[in-house]
Amino acid sequence: MTVMAETADVAGGVDAGVGVSVGGGHRPGYLVFCDVDETLIGCKSMFEFLRFQLVRRFGDAGEERYRSLHGDIRRRADSGTPREAVNRLYYRSYAGESAAEMAALGREWFSLAVADPGFFIAATVAELARHRAAGAEIVLVSGSFPPCLEPIAAHIGARHVLCTTPDVAGGRYTGEVPEPVIGEGKRAAVLRMLAEHPGVNPLDCYAYGDHPSDFPMLDCVGRPRGVGDDPAVRAYLAGRVERAGAAVSGCALACWSMGQDEHCADCSEPCALPPGR
Repeated sequence: MTVMAETADVAGGVDAGVGVSVGGGHRPGYLVFCDVDETLIGCKSMFEFLRFQLVRRFGDAGEERYRSLHGDIRRRADSGTPREAVNRLYYRSYAGESAAEMAALGREWFSLAVADPGFFIAATVAELARHRAAGAEIVLVSGSFPPCLEPIAAHIGARHVLCTTPDVAGGRYTGEVPEPVIGEGKRAAVLRMLAEHPGVNPLDCYAYGDHPSDFPMLDCVGRPRGVGDDPAVRAYLAGRVERAGAAVSGCALACWSMGQDEHCADCSEPCALPPGR
């Protein structure tokens, strides 16, 4: 797969600055937000893991259960059910399951999956490695959940994971999720992360995605990148203007990404969006 840049600069060219130590801690030079399924890995982790854990525990009966669940979810998605609703439907299938057992099965799934040379998308892994070497922190952003994502994050050295996190009560999943990290949920999660890093200029940050549902995340940074060859992603990137040189506050970035020309009513600071952003 190829990685598509927003502008004429070479995709993966890293010039945003190195991280610095502050008060004994580390402040990144910039953040890199990366979708996971079909952007970082070549499969859909939620369904690969669903099949693995059902078959691992129940054998042929688990395979039948997987086919039934997958078919139902696929039909709903194909009929136009919003992706956020489909995401919630998926997690309802985990109601009553032990969170600790799913975490252990997630580690087992990953240990087997990563043995496949095609599991990771090599071009994306190389991009993230270059960013890390330049002082960036890697942030995985996905509608998948911790049992799938935590082993992946540890393997590639991602410092943060923003994902759909099912509710747990008494050590077991309830089947409900407070906020699917899909579409606009990705925007909200990324903006919260940027707000937690006031020393980082959002225009210096990168984001990688493969699908139009990643556009809200790509909107939040100055350097969006596309993975794969989706024509809608190519069109989106072609429509993005070159990044402005001026620093932009997190407040201004939030307004811009939400399509607002001026700051919101609750904003306590003047926005400083560069012209044309």
